Amino acid sequence: MAMRQQGKKPEKSAGVMFTKSFPSIVEEIVGRTGTRGEATQVRCKILEGRDANKVIRRNVRGPVQKGDILMLRETEIEARALNKSGRGNT
Repeated sequence: MAMRQQGKKPEKSAGVMFTKSFPSIVEEIVGRTGTRGEATQVRCKILEGRDANKVIRRNVRGPVQKGDILMLRETEIEARALNKSGRGNT
């Protein structure tokens, strides 16, 4: 049996690969967006990277509150501003 184990190939480490992301902190909850209100628009301040200390508007799915940390894959694209005269409002 010892000879069989010597012939085995070395096992690869089962690591998880994550994409590069940048932390940002939620500063303000702007409002609900999406056709059924499934997303929340927030203003967040980027903490690291090329755009550090920049405040941008992003749409977030799921529960979010002021002070949460979001990990953003990119920091260049900003969500459109919510306006009061949208669909269904008069």
